[in-house]
Amino acid sequence: MPTIAHEFDWPDRVVIGTVGNPGSRTFYLQVRDGRRVVSAALEKEQSALLAEKIDEILDELMVNEGNPFSVPATTPVELVDNDPLDQPVDEQFRTGAMGLGWDPSTAQVVLEAYPLIVVDADEVDALDEDDLEPEEVLLVRMPVGTARAFAKRTREIVGAGRPLCPLCGTPIDPEGHVCPEPDDR
Repeated sequence: MPTIAHEFDWPDRVVIGTVGNPGSRTFYLQVRDGRRVVSAALEKEQSALLAEKIDEILDELMVNEGNPFSVPATTPVELVDNDPLDQPVDEQFRTGAMGLGWDPSTAQVVLEAYPLIVVDADEVDALDEDDLEPEEVLLVRMPVGTARAFAKRTREIVGAGRPLCPLCGTPIDPEGHVCPEPDDR
């Protein structure tokens, strides 16, 4: 079966947002173009790493001789997006593997998100190549300013969770916190 591609070449909006309260939030990568909206669930750690790697790509492009792509060092004010996710949030899939790249022909950061594939350990030997082919992919191309704004918002969203304990580094619940034993960390 061919892979279904949800492609966004020049999206109107691409953001990370959450649903739920800190400690039980679900993170979403949401992309909108006109009336078409696709939302893919992902982990908090995936969101944080995605923002970090996008900034690394953009920072590396900035130090290239002459910065031929006009990469902004900070988020352009007109691209700041603090609005909530578009409603309703319909999860297209839960994200597993992700890819990130640069397309110099369009001066865009390219993001690929694939569904999480869950396989039982006893079924691994019986898998063939078709079983590992993703059913769908979310392919997003972001101009550099949009990518910078995306990374900034994502860092803010990730940082808005529960505070971390200064002693053990684990999240502090609203009800209180007891540091885990060193063997449990």
